[in-house]
Amino acid sequence: MSEQQPETKELSAEEKKLIREQKKREKEEQKLKKQKEREERERLAKEQQTVKITEEEFLTQSKSFGHVPIIQSTYKTEYNFTSVKDLNASLNETVVTVRARIHTVRGQGKSCFIVLREGSFTVQATLFANDEETKQMAKYAQKLSKESVIQVVGKVVKVEQEITSATQKDVEIQMQKIYCISAALPLPIQLEDCMKVETKEEQMKQAEEKEEDETTGQTTGPKAVGQKLRLDSRVIDMRAPAQLAIFKIQSAVGRFFREFLYSKDFTEIHTPKLIPTASEGGTEVFKVHYFDRFAYLAQSPQLYKQMSVEGDLMKVFEIGPVFRAEKSFTHRHLTEFVGLDIELAIKSHYTEALDLFDEMLVYIFDRIKEVYSKELEIIRQQYPADPIVYKPKDNLRITYEEAINLLNERHNLGLEPTSDIRSDQERMLGEIIKEKYGTDFFIVDKFPMDLRPFYTMPCPKDERFSNSYDIFIRGEEIASGAQRIHDPELLQEKAKNKNVDLTPIQPYVDAFKYGAWPHAGCGIGLERIVMLYLGLGNVKKTSMFPRDPKRVTP
Repeated sequence: MSEQQPETKELSAEEKKLIREQKKREKEEQKLKKQKEREERERLAKEQQTVKITEEEFLTQSKSFGHVPIIQSTYKTEYNFTSVKDLNASLNETVVTVRARIHTVRGQGKSCFIVLREGSFTVQATLFANDEETKQMAKYAQKLSKESVIQVVGKVVKVEQEITSATQKDVEIQMQKIYCISAALPLPIQLEDCMKVETKEEQMKQAEEKEEDETTGQTTGPKAVGQKLRLDSRVIDMRAPAQLAIFKIQSAVGRFFREFLYSKDFTEIHTPKLIPTASEGGTEVFKVHYFDRFAYLAQSPQLYKQMSVEGDLMKVFEIGPVFRAEKSFTHRHLTEFVGLDIELAIKSHYTEALDLFDEMLVYIFDRIKEVYSKELEIIRQQYPADPIVYKPKDNLRITYEEAINLLNERHNLGLEPTSDIRSDQERMLGEIIKEKYGTDFFIVDKFPMDLRPFYTMPCPKDERFSNSYDIFIRGEEIASGAQRIHDPELLQEKAKNKNVDLTPIQPYVDAFKYGAWPHAGCGIGLERIVMLYLGLGNVKKTSMFPRDPKRVTP
């Protein structure tokens, strides 16, 4: 009688998923363990070769080179440091002290060439040995690793031939002393790979790739580094001069946004990010435990900025985080971004607000060009794009129906007057408007009521439409806004029409019961406006540590 084979049980889909996840965790743990072991071996090997000096030898500069002890705030330096960006021919023959990273290092025997990098700016430093001490110094410098932080004392010398490998092209530093402040271990990705030139189309394609499909592992030489690896090692990636310049521009947008609104007597406010219900009346919210009940991460400060106006602040703005639980993997979507929000009382017509937004954005664009021309140049070297085209005032405004007509006339799309315009159709619209009107910056007014939140003021002349608008750059939306409903009865009626339960936000409704200012506003995405102003193709380029449905680290 033959032995009966044991019955094989088919694993469920959930069990298979758990096994895959367990294997993935084990693989990651093994990879991390090997990486730590390798780093420890490299650290010990470097330590054996390291020339160390004491704190006193460093401060008195009695030694010309060496690794200094960890800086633990035991002294205050009296050196006058010179920034790399300030090095030019006017400092010829001047001895300077510079602290910067090693961007590249090369040399052999009695010579050494180091490109020093501080932020987005670089300068060449040279050393030619003429005695035993400088020979040992050259040998020491050649062994320093890329990205190490060093301090150099040397003479600024004007060069006859332009230095093409550095931003400071008319001078170099002839090194006299070199001190390593912090040595860098081998990099997880090469900075050169993070500096490769990319077109807008290539960036957009990267944005829509699934991160889990990218090959992971250590980079051992020049090779294409995908978006996942760059974001996993964001601290290295953001050191690329263009990436640093992007974050300078991002900071500038917030600065000039504030600057303009303060000049118009606006008040900056700070609203809650934990709220009792979805602020936009939709389902794309993050639900969180809040003691014995649930709360939601705010989709916008919408309700609170309106309430602030009705509390008689009259003109308010906020810069703060916004959360959207959208499972979207496009080049322009994030689950967390920075919102630039504005709300103001109006006298008679919501175009008062539109006029202000037009003026404000022109101010921001002009100020960036005026103050950050060098950063713009650095960005365009890696990410080629034409500068944005706009008018100094009274920028183009068209109605939603006019936008539909332009699309139908050019592309025969058969869109209805109230059809929802898709993102690819928005880009088509941008191309049509650039060709017809010669501008990248325009406003579309009178959006269909069905496409807007419950608190949007309906158009009095045509109930299909509303007193709402979007602002576009290069055929993509950067801002959305409207005149808001300030009548409690009309607000309740529109909420009912859209099946929005106002019970959890009754204080918001009540805010309009005791005499209400007519008002309008808008919300702008900081990362998106920077992306489109610079002509980039991926919003993750303008978010320092981006969040999407697959990424919550680093």
